[in-house]
Amino acid sequence: MAHPKDANRRKPGVQTIQQTKKLPFALQLGFFAGLIWGGVRWLFYYFGFTDVVPGFLVEPFFLHDFLAGTAGYFVGYASFIAMSMIASVLYTFVAYKLKGPWPGVAFGIVWYALIYLLIGPLLGMLPPVGVNDWDSLWFDGALFVLWGVFIGYTVNYEFTDERERGQGKSLVNLQ
Repeated sequence: MAHPKDANRRKPGVQTIQQTKKLPFALQLGFFAGLIWGGVRWLFYYFGFTDVVPGFLVEPFFLHDFLAGTAGYFVGYASFIAMSMIASVLYTFVAYKLKGPWPGVAFGIVWYALIYLLIGPLLGMLPPVGVNDWDSLWFDGALFVLWGVFIGYTVNYEFTDERERGQGKSLVNLQ
């Protein structure tokens, strides 16, 4: 007769699945969301699709002339990555159970509205909405929607997929 502890030992060819830790996952996701979409935003500015400098998030702390220069681009890029990491942590801990792309779309729209309509004009990060040109508003709005979908859908895929596969199931190694 086999010992009861032998039943808990791993069988050859069977992998157990570990649950994803939310904070490291969210920070990594936010870093890459900021890296990718901050880069796209920098390209939008470089090619003239938007007049809002890449460092607009830190406009209250730096001179505009500095942010419009090369060093300011890097400061702006880093600030977008930091904002993305904060946003990703918030989404991961608050809305990780939401399914589909629409929560991510709403997430991006909310961040865009907060930054461009409320916080940005109040803190001097951005001019009021009526002063910005339409191209800047549309391109930045589209970027924030795509950024939100990237964060939302990635979180959704990771935690929805994990809930389905992590119910005591094991993956069999077919090698």
